[in-house]
Amino acid sequence: MAIITGGNQSGSSSYEVLNSARFDSNSSEYLNQTFGTATNRKKFTLSLWVKRSELYAVSSETKYIMSGGTNASTNMNEFFFRIDTLYFNGFESSVEKFGLKTNAVFRDTSAWYHIVIAYDSTQGTASNRIKLYVNGVQVTSFATEVYPTQNYEPLMNSAVAHEIARNLDAKYFDGYMSEICFIDGQQLTPSSFGETDTNSGIWKPKQISGLTFGNNGFYLEFQTASALGDDTSGNNNDWTTNNLDTTNQTADSPSNNWCTGNPLYVPTSGSNGVPSGWEDGATVATNRGSGLNWGGEATFRMESGKWYWEVKVGANMANGAGFGIFTDGAHLYNGSPGGEAWYLNSGNKQIDQSSTSYGASYTDDDILSFSYDADNGILIAFKNGVSQGNLFTAGSGKIYVPSFGIANGSLQQNFFNFGNSAATIASGNSDGNGYGNFEYAVPSGFYALNTKNLAEFG
Repeated sequence: MAIITGGNQSGSSSYEVLNSARFDSNSSEYLNQTFGTATNRKKFTLSLWVKRSELYAVSSETKYIMSGGTNASTNMNEFFFRIDTLYFNGFESSVEKFGLKTNAVFRDTSAWYHIVIAYDSTQGTASNRIKLYVNGVQVTSFATEVYPTQNYEPLMNSAVAHEIARNLDAKYFDGYMSEICFIDGQQLTPSSFGETDTNSGIWKPKQISGLTFGNNGFYLEFQTASALGDDTSGNNNDWTTNNLDTTNQTADSPSNNWCTGNPLYVPTSGSNGVPSGWEDGATVATNRGSGLNWGGEATFRMESGKWYWEVKVGANMANGAGFGIFTDGAHLYNGSPGGEAWYLNSGNKQIDQSSTSYGASYTDDDILSFSYDADNGILIAFKNGVSQGNLFTAGSGKIYVPSFGIANGSLQQNFFNFGNSAATIASGNSDGNGYGNFEYAVPSGFYALNTKNLAEFG
């Protein structure tokens, strides 16, 4: 589903979350730490903001948020997405000690979710021993509901290995995390970490202050790109980074949500059985098929305003590719039903499946830029910073999203940059609001696709 504003966009607020960490399962990216002696193993609270970037339809594809234990099969506490539902479970010696599976599904890849797990096994009422909250609201409907015995001490928050964005069985997470806060020794409510915006009614982050973190407590704000595992709680419970670098720090946050690729619309598997789709926080479109035609679209609609984005062309352009915009709601999938306006690698343009001459051809490592004036329906394409002229003038009443198409593809990766790229950017240009990191200068009056800009100019 394409959107015009992010699901967790903050309204007016003096507190802004500036950063997140982006995790990619294909690059085996995660954080790890071995906890020390807990303040109180019977009580803890985990709070974090998460934005998914990859969805699967098979239960074997489990995306881990956090885990703690000694053996992935027999002794493990795990918090994860499986397909669209949230799980929090714990096993010791292969015996289930607790297990929650939500009835609610969480498949909005355009929005940030705030999730809180509050554990207190001293509670007399079993259902009070684990409380799960999403966006400030307690989840009370579960498909599976097993609570720990009174005074049970879980593996999470004990002196064992803990991992973020992975479990001990080397299964990873795809997406973004922000404001990860762990409290050792207390069962807290979401109000310690967030609040309802009085103007919009949307749940938003608030400044974390006045909390007692306990021995194992930590706070990951991802403020320093070169040290993403730094704990800023004052405890110095730093995490070790694995396969992460400075490009894993992003400006995508619960306070300013950014456009990404939309993993709700991906093709069937290629000839090797591996699905094509979005990687690296849904900023890299990867085609893994042989002879497979497919296309993708972004999460943000361009209904009004003036918008700018870039694409670094991947390998194997001889197989055919086109980049530009697509009619929102048509949902490009395994070939185009019409509605596209693309700049083709041949130098032609393709409008509603009709190809005509346009500009210069492009190939591997070229950088394409697009400016779309939604108020006047004008799309202009650039190759390596040079305008190729007016590519398309939209008719009235049409709403478009950034998109692409690939014909007869083999392995190919194209790096989309909505101002928050997973690729290294050499030049460092921003829009007139100071948002984004682009290779080429943003045309005057055009802006990066994020919810701050959409609220102001969209």
